[in-house]
Amino acid sequence: MANKRVLVVTQHFWPENFRINDIVEGFLADGLEVDVLCGLPNYPKGEWFDGYGPHGPFEEHYRTAQVFRAREWPRKGNTSVNIFLNYVSWPLYAAAALRRLPGGYDAVFCFNTSPVLMCWPAIRYAKKHGVPFTNYVLDLWPENLYSVLPVKNGALRAIAQGVSDWLYKRCDRLIAMSEPLAQRLRARTGKPADKVAVIPQYCEDFYAVPCPDEALQQRFGGRFNLVFTGTFTPAQSLETVIRAVGQARRKTGADLHLLLVGDGMSRAALAQFVREEDAGGYVTFYGSVPAKDIPRFTTLADALIVSLSDSPDLGLTVPGKVASYMAAGKPVLASMDGAGHDAVAEAGGLASPACDAGALAENLAALCALSPGARAEMGARIKTYYETHYRRAQILRRLETFILNGTV
Repeated sequence: MANKRVLVVTQHFWPENFRINDIVEGFLADGLEVDVLCGLPNYPKGEWFDGYGPHGPFEEHYRTAQVFRAREWPRKGNTSVNIFLNYVSWPLYAAAALRRLPGGYDAVFCFNTSPVLMCWPAIRYAKKHGVPFTNYVLDLWPENLYSVLPVKNGALRAIAQGVSDWLYKRCDRLIAMSEPLAQRLRARTGKPADKVAVIPQYCEDFYAVPCPDEALQQRFGGRFNLVFTGTFTPAQSLETVIRAVGQARRKTGADLHLLLVGDGMSRAALAQFVREEDAGGYVTFYGSVPAKDIPRFTTLADALIVSLSDSPDLGLTVPGKVASYMAAGKPVLASMDGAGHDAVAEAGGLASPACDAGALAENLAALCALSPGARAEMGARIKTYYETHYRRAQILRRLETFILNGTV
């Protein structure tokens, strides 16, 4: 695959914490030439990262990849209005920025988190230049939109559905992270099975390397630490986790401590919920950290928690953090439905239905009742599952083969 040129289109890119950063590094290491069309970093708080602003910079390098940035409306305060403007502004600016690209690409690839509109500039470029376009669907639209923003207007929902279906149909190839999601995409687009591949999200290799941190141990050691890492939005249903930890503490008498590492639009609402639940003594908001610092927290953890709301469509996905949790070799608890629930259960973790605080509390109590040796054995089984299903090298090869050749 050496000397092949790939255009990567993604609104969110380095220095923001997204897996596409590592995918690009993998492409480069495998000899691909990569250009990236992306936005100006302000996720998740909507505040410009140091060195960036509305006036750029609009061209720079990430490793040996040429990066072309397009303007966007920042999602400042994560209000509904600013999120909407952020969603619609970047695709328009990115479409205008297509003329700045040098061309000569063998394939176009979109790492399609929200919004679905992110793939529109990629479709425009691919169709104009006759280049195959592959869209990696991380968030299914418009369903994912409704898990974050409460859109009730029937006309708006019909427009969102129509636009989403039109965009997915215009893609040459689609990648889904689970078989249920692939089935949904095939049904909505009419694409044959060979045009919709199932390729799960991998995690970077550094997640599998223990990273003891003396400062964290001194601050939080001696408690049963439950760690969540990632973005705080309504889709994560972290209220369920907070409520379950309180129930399990009362049930077991154990000093369970929930460490929330991250940030996002639900941060203020969660802080208010913690006050209402009088949970401040056992819930800590640590804030966001760079991806490569996450192993400091997974090493500290006695168990790792992943959760999603009970929206039926969220059950089609497997959150990216599932792979990174499994790589850490610690017990994993899941509060979710569908593909993510099944993956954690199959790996040997403890899975409960979405938004069921009581069931999650029962699993927490069961985990506390295990001996340290039994918990270590659970973590080892889960890591073995990760090594079989989510290793970076093997999934990168599958991605590259499908993007460039249309085969898995």
